Amino acid sequence: MKSLPLSIFSLVFVLFLTSCANNTPNLKRFKPLKQDDQIQVYFNHNLAKNADYTDPYRNIKRPGDNLEQILIDAIYSAHKTIDVAVQELRLPNVAKALIEQQQKGLQVRIILENQYNSSYGELTNQNYGEKSDRTQTRYQELKALLDVNNDGKISETETNQRDAIIMLRNAKIPLIDDTADGSKGSGLMHHKFMIIDNKMVLTGSPNFTTSDIHGDLLAPESRGNANNLLRINSPQIAQIFSEEFNLMWGDGPENKPDSLFSDKKPLREPVTMTLEKTKITVQFSPFKKDTPLIFTSNGLINTNLNKANKSVDLALFVFTEQTLVNTLEKRHDLGTEIRTLIDPSFAYRYYSEGLDMLGVALSNKCNYEKNNKPWEKPIQNVGIPNLPEGDLLHHKFGVIDDETVITGSHNWSDAANYLNDETLLVIENQIIAAHYHREFENLFSNAILGIPTSIQKKIAGDKVKCIATNNRITNRNSSKIINLNLATKTELESLPNIGPSLADKIIKARQEQSFTSLEDLDKRVSGIGPKLIEKLQGKVSW
Repeated sequence: MKSLPLSIFSLVFVLFLTSCANNTPNLKRFKPLKQDDQIQVYFNHNLAKNADYTDPYRNIKRPGDNLEQILIDAIYSAHKTIDVAVQELRLPNVAKALIEQQQKGLQVRIILENQYNSSYGELTNQNYGEKSDRTQTRYQELKALLDVNNDGKISETETNQRDAIIMLRNAKIPLIDDTADGSKGSGLMHHKFMIIDNKMVLTGSPNFTTSDIHGDLLAPESRGNANNLLRINSPQIAQIFSEEFNLMWGDGPENKPDSLFSDKKPLREPVTMTLEKTKITVQFSPFKKDTPLIFTSNGLINTNLNKANKSVDLALFVFTEQTLVNTLEKRHDLGTEIRTLIDPSFAYRYYSEGLDMLGVALSNKCNYEKNNKPWEKPIQNVGIPNLPEGDLLHHKFGVIDDETVITGSHNWSDAANYLNDETLLVIENQIIAAHYHREFENLFSNAILGIPTSIQKKIAGDKVKCIATNNRITNRNSSKIINLNLATKTELESLPNIGPSLADKIIKARQEQSFTSLEDLDKRVSGIGPKLIEKLQGKVSW
């Protein structure tokens, strides 16, 4: 069989994507909800009847709010300044809008996470065949985005018109990442916010990528990782975000290590403001490890969970903070209804608090998580959403008593609290809460709840092969075993021959994917080697 000419192949590919869109199951659509005057909220999986758009990169008509267009409209509304702090920016249409505004004389500044401050050409030179599956997927997604004519090759023209990093560099837009403090990057610069004219803030859970907003280019059924975006029209709130941005920016791209990232920043206490109809609290992470929990972002979450009387609904990418799940248990015992959805990639790992809520524990090679506390009165309203293939539950939100919303970039984890640059918002407004409540109900309506059979088998296997309860407790409380996936930088440095540089590499690698063995550590982190692996035997877990 002869191969199809390129033009015919492209046509067939477009028709295939269109067919996939047309074959999307009929979804129940809802009457649009009223938006607040000052704070509007959007979801890329929104099923309101007025929420439809055409994905600009796949030409697929789909339900949902077009989060990219909301960002672009905000950019074009600017008159003086645009500040962007986002972990990853790959959308060429967003880059184009930023460039056009700078060419009109506006000041544009951008901060990225250093892992994503690379062009396609630079990524190609990093031998991605040896990277993790997750990293390779990102690489292939970028390649598909740039390959406009689908010939399997990336031309210079395609790069200049579709590679957002190259586009921004060519336009000489000032751009830094979290190595601007003189380090190699400690935690993740995980913020996702944009400030317009010091009057408007757009923030939430999505990165500025196809996968986080529209859907994976290589997965036609994908509709994007489930995310939420807020547009806040308030100079007072914009000022709070500008202060955070300027701490990280320092003097900009001048090669002077005066930018402040991770826990190098001073303690920023939560700031609470009352707008016309809304009480809103903003707090930024991270915090030094010795900061009492009550003064941290996780402490702010905990304080609000403690106020719950009727209900708590959680849609979380990851949930690993023991204090928070302990508080939820207390509220549950007092009669509060708890419902929780966690992304499938994290929901049933041994350190997931979802397991606590289900009343079970899973060991990591017969080592149980320190201070683990399965609920004595477990609940069944815990599980994973049923999203299109390729999509993640990327939300980080909770709804309390249908009145208070907790949201932002901040995952409910120790890393978000003590390592990453993060945003956390607590919003008290019934109109806004109604939007998040509907999003949760949409996700919960066809969720998969309870303990999967595969996890039940693992738990049963633990009971057979693991040592007796007293020895498990001893292992759990042992101070000699360092968990590579949970340890602080200081704890990692306490290990033989692990210095600050190597500890940073370990932390970076586990942010992409948790370690599963010492062999995995050796494979993914340069500078380990057989001799160090031998010294780490019996001193680490994962």
